[in-house]
Amino acid sequence: MTCPATTTASHRPARRARGGIWAWLVAGLLLAAAAVNARAALELQELAVERQDGVSVSFNVRLRLPPAVEEALQRGIPLYFAAEATLVRPRWYWRDERIARAMRSWRLSYQPLTASWRVSQGGLHQSYDSQGEALAAISRATRWKLAELGQVVPDERYYVDFSYRLDTSQLPRPMQIGVGGQADWALGVEHTVWLP
Repeated sequence: MTCPATTTASHRPARRARGGIWAWLVAGLLLAAAAVNARAALELQELAVERQDGVSVSFNVRLRLPPAVEEALQRGIPLYFAAEATLVRPRWYWRDERIARAMRSWRLSYQPLTASWRVSQGGLHQSYDSQGEALAAISRATRWKLAELGQVVPDERYYVDFSYRLDTSQLPRPMQIGVGGQADWALGVEHTVWLP
């Protein structure tokens, strides 16, 4: 006959192992939930491609800044957002052929002295009174020219690869190291659409 204390002691390692497995499972679920929340912070609401006088792209994304990103903005660190569209012709015998590629970049910054938001694109700058207005300015484009009419053969099939993301490579160098694995900073969306 075994002593009850011995039986309990022999089951403790198994209980610890199950407890460790549960802890890893819960931690994994929390990380997955954080990644889903980061993806939900940037959602593609509309992507349209037109073939008139060439190829043009219109898009609209819903952008909600996660707390860590918003805090960086409030502290005066500018953020860069980039949109990229690539027109591609599929080929069955070789890699798909890239016909044209266009990129846009926006710089979003907060001006604490005037309590205003500033959006810069190329050499143009625009100030906004609220963060919502500034985010709306960087999250859409209408009839963005991707390719000229002569680059597209009428009877050929084409598709457009589109991406919109927070460009963390433009952050100050010390921040780039710290934000590498954080889900709040992994803002991006990609989509492919066939040309009509």
